[in-house]
Amino acid sequence: MLFFFPDAHAGIDWNRQPEFMDKKLQQVTPESEIGGQRVDKLVKVWLKNGDEAWVLAHVEVQSQHETEFAKRVYIYNHRLFDRFDRQVASFAILGDEGKGWKPSQYRYELWGTTIDFQFSVVKLQEYATNWIVLEQDDNPFATVVMAHLKAQETRQNATSRQEWKWNLTRALYVKGYSREDIQRLYRFIDWVMQLPPELEDAYWQQVRSYEEEQKMAYVTYAERRGIEQGIEQGIEQGIEQGIEQGFEQAAPFFRKTLLDILDKHAGVTPEQHTELAEKVEQISELESLSELGSLALEADGLDGFYSRLHELITQGGSDE
Repeated sequence: MLFFFPDAHAGIDWNRQPEFMDKKLQQVTPESEIGGQRVDKLVKVWLKNGDEAWVLAHVEVQSQHETEFAKRVYIYNHRLFDRFDRQVASFAILGDEGKGWKPSQYRYELWGTTIDFQFSVVKLQEYATNWIVLEQDDNPFATVVMAHLKAQETRQNATSRQEWKWNLTRALYVKGYSREDIQRLYRFIDWVMQLPPELEDAYWQQVRSYEEEQKMAYVTYAERRGIEQGIEQGIEQGIEQGIEQGFEQAAPFFRKTLLDILDKHAGVTPEQHTELAEKVEQISELESLSELGSLALEADGLDGFYSRLHELITQGGSDE
């Protein structure tokens, strides 16, 4: 909020802990719309005068033009107000690459009745013209935006992506972030700027050499490789148990391994973990769990993971 919407940030009493209200949001969100293409979050905050306020944030992680976007923002806002009788402030963050699309209003008029709904919106592409400002900004979300922009820019140039991935990673240390912040930001950079194996190894050599020079070990090569090897071993063990013991005995282990992949490789939040655990529990075939594990490990595979998970649940997790 401080980085993207400073005026709203200034009106919130941050001495009181915000409350995430995913369950209330799900009550007004059709099940069919839940997936990896976007993230909608509902949060209760308190204003400095003591009043309660609700914040509805829409983050378009799929980064594509959506003609009905403004209408959807209006519908969610109206449904929440109608159902819970609370004022809701709507904010949107758009990650698409188009220059002409920046919806901030939904309006219609009929025979003297007018609906004019406006909401706050930021477009990440617009930050590209202020790159120097981003580099100098210590707010962690400046790094998030830079990683997003360079991931888009270098989509067809792996060598350039490696250079920028290293530049952004090194800047984490230079800016003096805490160990925890460096690790969190690294995981985001690593997720959006994935590289071919040979360039990934070269990048890791740069990270390892730099940490040795600076006498720190915040993000280690051994730790990364250990995570990957553990995931691979977990998948193999799950398959072996499924063959030897049957699905019912192997399923809990395999589901845990799948969630571990998402936690460590995709960086899902605790709220997302809980939701995913409930959905994965509905999958009733070993082959389906194995397929989801592969999708979760693939570069840019999280969107496909969500989509396929929903398909498998709809099908009952099997071909029955």
